[in-house]
Amino acid sequence: MSSNIVAIVGRPNVGKSTLFNRLTQTRKAIVDDVSGTTRDRLYGKVQWAGKEFSIIDTGGWVVNSDDIFESEICRQVTLALEEADVILFLVDVQTGLTTLDQDVAKLLRQTKKPVFLAVNKVDDNALVYQAPEFYKLGLGDPWCISSATGSGTGDLLDAIMSKFTNNTEEDDEEANLPHVAVVGRPNAGKSSIINAFIGEDRNIVTDIAGTTRDSTNTRYNKYGHDFILVDTAGIRKKGKVTEDLEYYSVIRAIRAIEEADVCVLMIDATRGIESQDMNIFQLIQKNEKGLVVVVNKWDLVEEKSSKTTLEMERAIRERMAPFTDFPIVFTSAINKQRIFKVLEMVEHVYENRKQRVTTSKLNEFFLPLIENTPPPSIKGKYVKIKYVTQIQNTKVPTFVFYANLPQYVREPYKRFLENKLRDNWDFQGTPVRIFMRDK
Repeated sequence: MSSNIVAIVGRPNVGKSTLFNRLTQTRKAIVDDVSGTTRDRLYGKVQWAGKEFSIIDTGGWVVNSDDIFESEICRQVTLALEEADVILFLVDVQTGLTTLDQDVAKLLRQTKKPVFLAVNKVDDNALVYQAPEFYKLGLGDPWCISSATGSGTGDLLDAIMSKFTNNTEEDDEEANLPHVAVVGRPNAGKSSIINAFIGEDRNIVTDIAGTTRDSTNTRYNKYGHDFILVDTAGIRKKGKVTEDLEYYSVIRAIRAIEEADVCVLMIDATRGIESQDMNIFQLIQKNEKGLVVVVNKWDLVEEKSSKTTLEMERAIRERMAPFTDFPIVFTSAINKQRIFKVLEMVEHVYENRKQRVTTSKLNEFFLPLIENTPPPSIKGKYVKIKYVTQIQNTKVPTFVFYANLPQYVREPYKRFLENKLRDNWDFQGTPVRIFMRDK
């Protein structure tokens, strides 16, 4: 079930962020002619040939410069190399081979990971003849690309994906078990609750945020439950990630979310829901994972009542809207209060992800509903939805509505259909996809 991560490395101003934006089809990375613009790592998703992998944009590799961030950028580049499955080394054909390129190449020649040398800014065919200069780096054949126009990136992606490990390990029994990632801010009680589940101090627990560095897997096989628990390092804001080991941990936590079926998002009851909780929630949503929210340290909240619980629950759902159909459990990992309720909810959400509704029941419910509440007409055209079915063998429940004018069905009406679906069938904790297709 391993995911695949590609790290883009190179000296400053060779076009790493432009390539990142091109491959992820976003504009997340700031692009500027000033070298050193990228200091943090950016994480994104690349979809190619029906498959998906993660990509990291790193800061430019520099030595002996006036940039006060130099040492930190170089450490983070080194750690990205350690964690990535494939390295994409970018150089600039217009500037030619530099001493910094040679420094990076020296580092890359020591790794056993697959390395692809991409010669960027080959914006016209005449520049192709300058690419052989980079054979001196000793990293194999250079791939001529243009981040700005996208030229050559398709062939490069094909080659990169050929190096990925096979994600189906049928002989691995654990690969077929549900994977549950326990995620959250540092010191929210992730390790404590896993220790409470398994009844032993398997993971180190201290009051110091960031104690857990690696993502550790534990098989839980008790009381009729059988799944893999993944304890992850706390995910902090980028501005607070100063230690190299902690950055390494953040990537591993991201990888754990990608590989999980259900995520348990731990929230510290004494601090409430904060912006970083929302960042983690959005990462879970982006990867379409099942969700159980656990409000831990509930025993430390003073003067609480049923009203306090309702207020906290309402605040969490308001912040996470429009997706609000997920279980919230109030626990104390230290006192083992309601911890087995968490396991029940995890199992429940996992089963909901696999739920299948027959086509006859879907049409019996939706067709009269749609007839009474049809999609709004647009430009005098009326949408008629004739048929609905659920697609089989998908990771998350996926429903297709066949209509005469699917392009005129807007997002608010899709949300209306999803809400009605959730009202009639239990899809608590799992994302649901709604697609419109031509009949």
